[in-house]
Amino acid sequence: MRKTAMLAAALTTLAATQVSAADLPGKGITVKPVQSTITEESFQTLLVSRALEKLGYTVDSTSEVDYNVGYTSIASGDATFTAVNWQPLHDDMYKAAGGDKKFYREGNYVEGAAQGYLIDKKTAEKYHITRIDQLKDPKIAKLFDTNGDGKADLTGCSPGWGCETVINHQMPAFGLTQTVEANMGNYSAMIADVMARFKQGKPVIYYTWTPYWLSDVLVPGKDVVWLQVPFSSLPGEQKDVDTKLPNGANYGFPVNTMHIVANKQWAEKNPAAAKLFAEMKLPIADINAQNARMHAGEASESDINRHVDGWIKAHQAQFDKWVADAAAAAK
Repeated sequence: MRKTAMLAAALTTLAATQVSAADLPGKGITVKPVQSTITEESFQTLLVSRALEKLGYTVDSTSEVDYNVGYTSIASGDATFTAVNWQPLHDDMYKAAGGDKKFYREGNYVEGAAQGYLIDKKTAEKYHITRIDQLKDPKIAKLFDTNGDGKADLTGCSPGWGCETVINHQMPAFGLTQTVEANMGNYSAMIADVMARFKQGKPVIYYTWTPYWLSDVLVPGKDVVWLQVPFSSLPGEQKDVDTKLPNGANYGFPVNTMHIVANKQWAEKNPAAAKLFAEMKLPIADINAQNARMHAGEASESDINRHVDGWIKAHQAQFDKWVADAAAAAK
């Protein structure tokens, strides 16, 4: 009798699964994700893609493009979503591509993303450097000179990133143009130079952000220290943002939130995906940990896919709830 009941229950479950598979809201719809050329963004992008696949969507491989191109592609419908919209860092790009008229943006995917300028702790303590405007002093600036021109060589970021605009705005705002050279280029290549100089015991000054593997290797408070800025000063859409923290410290950048941003028309036609985008949340510590694994050598496509699968398995109930809530939104 018990076996019969169990078999009946199993058949009912199987039938329900088959019905739900046929009823999946994303069936026959293709999704095109975009992210920047920072491979470390793949983890959070693929996690969204996996959930969309569970809803029946066909998800293309992620296109890597400049942020500006990503936003204009989503606005025009050539791409579907990005999981790396930084707010307020990307506000100018977001607005330029159409803002809320073109984009769907609900919920906070990742919270507590910090950014700013750091120097090695050894130099900071030896010369009592706590603020970036101390580099107005040519003697302090010269400590960080890597090419012999007498100016500090600040490692900035890749051209086209939101941080480039902020750094290029802040150098003159803080009176640093005579003594500091903000270098823009391939970020990972520039950071490799920073790491090499640090290992040689030489002074380093650089911009970075979290989540990113670098702060797991050059640890703030242990190897390096964050520099404060003399006052809040940001360009464009962020011009009225106060970057001072509740404790009075000011690192020059507001703490950012990352959102999943999708084409607005597409999101309106796909309430299941819209619900998913609004509900998904990923702890910043989990991204840092995954990025650190990539830096340690687990950086191939199959490695990153394994990390995504591992995260889902470790948070299966949470993941299943996102998918179930999203599926329910389509009914």
